[in-house]
Amino acid sequence: MAAVEAGASGTVSTDTSFFGHPRGLAILFATEMWERFSYYGMRGLLILYLTQHFLFSDERSAVMYGAYTALVYVMTIIGGSLADKYLGQRKAVTFGAILLVMGHGLMAFEGAGSKEWLTYEGQDYQITLDGRGGDALQILVSDSGRSLISFNDGATQMIIAEPAVVGLPATIPTSSYTTRVEKEQLFVNVLYLALALIIAGVGFLKANISTIVGALYGLNDTRRDSGFTIFYMGINLGSLLSTIIVGTIGIKYGWNWGFGLAGIGMLAGLMTFLIFQPWLEGRADPPSAEKLKQKVLGPINVEWACYLTGVGIIVFAMMTVMNAHLVPEWFVGILGIAIFLYLVGYALTKLAGIERDRMLAAIYFILAQIPFWALFEQAGSSLTLLTARLVDRTIFGISVPTPVFQSLNAGFIVIFAPLFAWMWIVLSKRKIEPSAPVKFAFGVFLAGLGFLSLVGGIAASGAGLIAVSFIFLIYWIHTMGELMLSPVGLSAVTKLAPARAVGMSMGAWFLYSGLSNYLAGVIARGTGAETIGGQLTDVVAAKATYVSVYTNVAYVAMGIGVFMLIISPIIKKWMHANE
Repeated sequence: MAAVEAGASGTVSTDTSFFGHPRGLAILFATEMWERFSYYGMRGLLILYLTQHFLFSDERSAVMYGAYTALVYVMTIIGGSLADKYLGQRKAVTFGAILLVMGHGLMAFEGAGSKEWLTYEGQDYQITLDGRGGDALQILVSDSGRSLISFNDGATQMIIAEPAVVGLPATIPTSSYTTRVEKEQLFVNVLYLALALIIAGVGFLKANISTIVGALYGLNDTRRDSGFTIFYMGINLGSLLSTIIVGTIGIKYGWNWGFGLAGIGMLAGLMTFLIFQPWLEGRADPPSAEKLKQKVLGPINVEWACYLTGVGIIVFAMMTVMNAHLVPEWFVGILGIAIFLYLVGYALTKLAGIERDRMLAAIYFILAQIPFWALFEQAGSSLTLLTARLVDRTIFGISVPTPVFQSLNAGFIVIFAPLFAWMWIVLSKRKIEPSAPVKFAFGVFLAGLGFLSLVGGIAASGAGLIAVSFIFLIYWIHTMGELMLSPVGLSAVTKLAPARAVGMSMGAWFLYSGLSNYLAGVIARGTGAETIGGQLTDVVAAKATYVSVYTNVAYVAMGIGVFMLIISPIIKKWMHANE
């Protein structure tokens, strides 16, 4: 058995068998890798699935996607708190993984999809696509045949490629027809339930597995930041594999094949965690086995009450995603303010001295991530739709499926994360490592800079397709910012928060990540465009909208980054790094 020593988080291993780190990091690396394989594989397809299979509008899809990704993180504060007080991280992660397997499995049940009908001179015609993803073309179907359709500049006319085949004129003014969408409500509800199961599953798994990573190290263990960066590399290795494999299979062979493969990945993660739990050496066990057995209502004990809370999360999440377009934006803002006041109140009334200062610094990091993720998470929504519809995705003569481009972020992290991990250690030994607040400021600034570079690419494209190099560029810039912010933030929160509030603090970190994702959905909604069959009708108008929205958010984020750099000495002082 590995040697252990006393630390702030309980027993802390001095084992160095996993690349200089405790072997417990290996199981957490692998479990999170497979969980992220399932999550990012599904995420890579989701916005296209919503707009093309279920034919939700761009705006409705963006808000639904934003609500889903927000709740994925918001619910971690419940999962983290229940694990801290009752379940322990091991049981919470196991329960979350089971829910995730169920949710990803349900995503494979897609039905026949929604149908869009065009009514012209009293006759109905179906509008469909000849495939999936950005290369899918719009098809008009009549009783006599099928024809490709397209739209002129400004989308004032629909152009029918083979009018004689479908028995229609070669051009039809867009003002002279109407469209309607018919949905298979059963499978739409299956979609909502699947997303709700995933939300609850991540809520119990995400914060707690990061907390276990923190429990492997003492507060002053110089391996901590490096360990979190390695853990973060595992996350992105899963993302890299899934966005390429799941994304390609989902687009080429069918949505259900892609989602089904994501579910298999989650099952692999669950089995990994169950089989290798002894490597954690008891660090993730419940705080009190006796408390779990106490009855709270009839035959229901504390442990089962925690699981029933998960069922409540599923019901709440399903109703919220279903009605995401009805949720007022001010409600989300009030929630964020309320949680902030609670955290500050906890720091001021429950803590004192250095412990209080460190908690205030942790709260700063929890909040400072918001502008970064609000821009970064456009990758799964508006940036994916832009890539599908407006980018020349042909590389070496092959049209690359849209979801595969989401692998750029993960690929860059797999390449650069080890370099960052090595760099922080070397700079630390030389006492010239930038402080965590400075790293955060650069991360937020780079999020804005990435979108400003893409705006330049859109302007350079004129009336044609955007060069794919600008997609590579924005993902690279954002990845450099992410490596400055996310693993550093995870490490800082687990290091600064008092041991009795680490789970709550990690839950708050992911909660504000969730609020950032909701804000990302609001931003993405602003880029929405008119579509037929889930594809654009007016390319020029769509480009202009992207330029306007992306320019505004870029300058705001860059300004926030500069302000964060100015106040970084104050935050560093609160951290009491050398005490």
